[in-house]
Formats: sequence, C-alpha cells, structure tokens
Amino acid sequence: MKLQKLFEETVFPIGAENTAFAQYFDGKSYLDMLSLEQVVIGNVTFEPKCRNHWHIHHAEKGGGQILLVTAGEGWYQEWGKAPRALKKGDIVNIPPNVKHWHGAKKDSAFQHLAIEVPAEGGSTEWCEAVSDDEYNLLP
Repeated sequence: MKLQKLFEETVFPIGAENTAFAQYFDGKSYLDMLSLEQVVIGNVTFEPKCRNHWHIHHAEKGGGQILLVTAGEGWYQEWGKAPRALKKGDIVNIPPNVKHWHGAKKDSAFQHLAIEVPAEGGSTEWCEAVSDDEYNLLP
C-alpha cells in the first residue's frame, strides 16, 4: 500500500510529521494523538521502510502497549524472537518490560493505533536502531 492510498482510506487523522520522536525512527512517520485522557492513544503512520528503534515500555505495575493495525502492512518483533508480519485488523499485545520494535514493510505504508496501558512507574527506554542489514533480511 502506498502512502497516498493509505491517506485516502484511513479513518483517523494522520497528523503531522512525527518530529518529536524522529530521532527514534528510521524513515518518516506521522503522529496524531487521539487521546491524552484516561488512556493515551496515538495514531502512528509509517512510510514504506520506516520503523522505530528497539524500545521497552517499563512498568512496575500494569503497563505495556497494545497495537491495533488500521492500514497497510508492517512488522512487529520482540527481542530474541522471529518477526511477525502485520496487516489491517491485527492486534499486538506487548507486555511491559519487553524489548521490541514495529514498523512498515519495505513496499507498504503502515498505520496502527498505539494504546498505552496505564502503568505505575511507567517509562519508555529507547534503545538501538534496527540495523539496515537486519531489516533487509525481512521478506
């Protein structure tokens, strides 16, 4: 799916270029915060080949993240595990304190709602980038 087609089909606003977190992404992404009350929900859109760096959603209690894929095709991978292909309608439950990354496939834009599970002592630790060599091995 090309980005223009995703723009035409998306239900939620794509938002502005994600400059606030650009240092943690390889490629261009867009962010629209849908909710900052009760439960934080961001609509994240990735151009083809864009992915975020490895990261961990730390929490002492509760926490983690839920991804609801709304458009395109992408990847999710936990540290030490095989990558999982994602498509519209897929749901990813990310436990707290698990190192992972997510992003678009090489030939498709990708969009998901990122839902932050409320946490005590919650924080996000950004780690190393997913290397081009590692990413380019994906089909």
